[in-house]
Amino acid sequence: MNYQKIVPHLWFDKKAVEAAQWYTSIFPNSEIIRKDTFKDTPSGQATQVVFKLMGYEFMALSAGPYATKNPSISFIVQVNRNNAELVDKLYKKLKQDGKVLMPLDKYPFNDKYAWVEDKYGTSWQLWLRDHRSNKNNIVPSLMFANDNKGKAKEATELYVDTFKKSEHLASLNYPPGMEPDTEDMIMHGEARLFNKRFSFNDSGHKHDFDFSEGVSLLVKCDNQKEIDKYWEKLSAVPEAEECGWLKDKFGVSWQIVPKVMDEMLEEGTPEQIARVTQAFLKMKKFDIETLEEAYNLDKKNL
Repeated sequence: MNYQKIVPHLWFDKKAVEAAQWYTSIFPNSEIIRKDTFKDTPSGQATQVVFKLMGYEFMALSAGPYATKNPSISFIVQVNRNNAELVDKLYKKLKQDGKVLMPLDKYPFNDKYAWVEDKYGTSWQLWLRDHRSNKNNIVPSLMFANDNKGKAKEATELYVDTFKKSEHLASLNYPPGMEPDTEDMIMHGEARLFNKRFSFNDSGHKHDFDFSEGVSLLVKCDNQKEIDKYWEKLSAVPEAEECGWLKDKFGVSWQIVPKVMDEMLEEGTPEQIARVTQAFLKMKKFDIETLEEAYNLDKKNL
């Protein structure tokens, strides 16, 4: 496996491509990989763009005003100390027409840190790290708050148990005197899922947001067995099952999709992509055989 198995997926009303172009213009080592168009969906024509920021893959979708991003899932951008000026540059750009959640400053946990929500609603945590490493530069961070407070540990255990090549790395509970964040809650935890790091924390404060479809986590599956396994392990809200989407017991949205769809979208004709689109729009859990039959219909009829 030489591809990123779990890919953050950002929902936009209309500006997914515009946002991807903006992100790739301000983050170093970044590029747009592919644009896909899905016709005749419930949202009309939907556009999806695949891009990399600092070598880390994202997807973004323009599909109408049906989901909103919020800070429950943010992205920690780790910058090496010898390139500290990049933190200043990213902070200046990302806060333009956005919202500063924590201003750029020195904090007890980091010498140069900021948390901002950009003009498209995506949340970023800028973090200065001490040394160069082979760790991923961008780390998705999940905040467990409101009805989910205190569940970061349980969620970490579920995800590590579900996905291959995964392990719990570290966790730190809140110290005394930080109420409503209590000592039994996770202040910062990390796990490796499919060899990529993810961050988890609890928040005892009341927030006006929870996990939503605005930021989902897309899992690329090698075969139907993987799809079936992850669907069974994660899906906890039957009414949320649609077009490969599900919600787990914490309300986190996942997309469980076959890796072969990347090839279909990259190499397929407009007619093939249209047939595949119509096929998956009828599904809850994806069925690879049915998708391949739709894709190869021309060959079957020869």
